[in-house]
Amino acid sequence: MDRPIMPAPHQIIFDLNKSIFQQKISSKRSLVYHGWVTISSTMVGFAMGAILGILLSVGIVHVSTLNKSVLPWIIASQTIPILAIAPMIIVVLGAFGVTGLLPKAIISAYLCFFPIAIGMVKGLRSPDPMHLDLLKTYNATKTQFFWKLRWPASTPFLFASFKVSIAISLVGAIVGELPAGARAGLGARLLTGSYYGQTVQIWSALIVASLVAGTLVFLMTVLERRVQKRMGFQAWKSLQSSIGFSV
Repeated sequence: MDRPIMPAPHQIIFDLNKSIFQQKISSKRSLVYHGWVTISSTMVGFAMGAILGILLSVGIVHVSTLNKSVLPWIIASQTIPILAIAPMIIVVLGAFGVTGLLPKAIISAYLCFFPIAIGMVKGLRSPDPMHLDLLKTYNATKTQFFWKLRWPASTPFLFASFKVSIAISLVGAIVGELPAGARAGLGARLLTGSYYGQTVQIWSALIVASLVAGTLVFLMTVLERRVQKRMGFQAWKSLQSSIGFSV
């Protein structure tokens, strides 16, 4: 069948080969072109969500008022289905003339800031009380507490949250392309395939999206290893377990 309800694997592979290797990168029929559009929104949204999540977590840990007032709202914000809020964001921003990459990035940021905020709150609160007491005996400032103890201790939690958030950010970018009627991006390919009954095209876009997500998570893992190696994380853990933390 030219338009099968459930395409065979060889049909999907043929379409992937045609859309990736037999099209110019700048062509709107190329999955590379559409993938890059979605990746751009993903990375901008991830950056926005990461900054927001880290700032919120620092505020929650250091300000008791924020811990009691903001944290419940952060958790409650994730109970709203993204398919319900995405069209509202697109319409509201469109009324102010804001279109293109930014609305999709905001939707991505809305999805991905939550794991980062929750993970960082856990990470910043993870130092052993003995280490906190030790810094107090050295009369350390709040800045020294943060950079010399809380931040290094939160690094594993931060990158674990990053791995989850980068994949969620990609989902947010694709979802943001659906109500906007985007002409470019993996979400646009899904819409086009749905409109014209091109199930092979839909599966090809889904497979490319999964490959992009896997690649982004892998790159985040590589970055995590480099950062931890640079920080001497393993040596820090060994020192922490043997003789205790020192400034």
